[in-house]
Amino acid sequence: MNEQKILTLAGQLVLAHANNNAAEFQQLAAQIAAELRQPVDENGSASAPPLRMDFIGFLKFTDKEILKMPKNLRNTFRAEGCTVHYRKRIRGKNSCSYEARYKRNGYNLSVSAPNLQALKVRFIAALKANDKDNPLPGVPTNFHEFATYYFETFWRRTVTAQTYKTETNRYKNHIQPLFGSLPIKSITPGMCQQLLDGITAKGYGKTADEVHGRLNQIFEAAIKHGLIKFNPLDIVVFIPHECEHGIALTKEEERRLLELTAGTVWQLMFAVALYTGLRPNEYASARIEGAFIVAVNSKRKNKKVEYKKIPISPMLRPYLEGVEELRFYVPQRIREKFRALLPGHSLKDMRETFNTRCVECGVNETARKRFMGHSLGALGEAYTDLSDEFLIAEGNKLNY
Repeated sequence: MNEQKILTLAGQLVLAHANNNAAEFQQLAAQIAAELRQPVDENGSASAPPLRMDFIGFLKFTDKEILKMPKNLRNTFRAEGCTVHYRKRIRGKNSCSYEARYKRNGYNLSVSAPNLQALKVRFIAALKANDKDNPLPGVPTNFHEFATYYFETFWRRTVTAQTYKTETNRYKNHIQPLFGSLPIKSITPGMCQQLLDGITAKGYGKTADEVHGRLNQIFEAAIKHGLIKFNPLDIVVFIPHECEHGIALTKEEERRLLELTAGTVWQLMFAVALYTGLRPNEYASARIEGAFIVAVNSKRKNKKVEYKKIPISPMLRPYLEGVEELRFYVPQRIREKFRALLPGHSLKDMRETFNTRCVECGVNETARKRFMGHSLGALGEAYTDLSDEFLIAEGNKLNY
């Protein structure tokens, strides 16, 4: 048996079938059959080969079988019909197997089975296993379901509980109503543009920034899970809003704020906020501990609970006489009261004021960053450990 000749004839056979040349196809098939019936050894003598390949054919799939294939290949198999050729291997008088190969559309498959029906089943399974467009098992393919899966499985581990609550509420208010349970593949750049333009038009610049960031996270996660190939936001025109910085209170405004709330519980809340620079979401954790106000530092992204210590300065000390425990209303109530007393200012302006006064009073920069809860950088965090005596001395500079 001349194997090289058989392979050459087999290639010509496939080409003849592709060109719908029936006459040539039959002629080549007959030549291959003749070669297979007359095996010879190295000396040209007839011999019985240990392995023989009989007629090469094509797998034909029913409509029901095609429906089991990956979606991107169904039309191909319906239109082209016989696109997978197979060969029959005979190893003995009563032993044979079938092998199918498919090298098209980015696939390079080879499967074998004891019969043609089993061969088709295994071939379809191989297509599914190698389908690049097929998402991971158990991963939702609709937008809201996938977003929930991503939030709960991955993103939640990277943020604080408060951040998770705030951001998921923003998602429910602005993103979910538009996209809902649409297939994530059907989300277009135009839909994303419409969403962001609508939020921006209402004057919610910061919200638009947050929504854009959250959408980008969801789409990038979808790409990594094989649900989509491209991020719809890539061609969306979006200009981040210009962030407005806080405006420090003047010393006259400080005095007026504390005078207007004298004799009420509001005065202590405002004094602590004004002379510690705490963030509003840190008020609830604030407590008196010796010569310090101690509170959870809410801006640590590693989710490790860390505390910051702000010395009780000469500016704050008079308001803490006889006080053993700090109690704050929820930030929203404090925010409303503050705006009523000082229109044109926001609650974060008290944090801006504290930082400004530290600079004006010559507080050491590293100590000021510790008071504010800012990072000192990787090197600074690793090798800086300020003593309480130093922090108290720097805090005493706040006396104006």
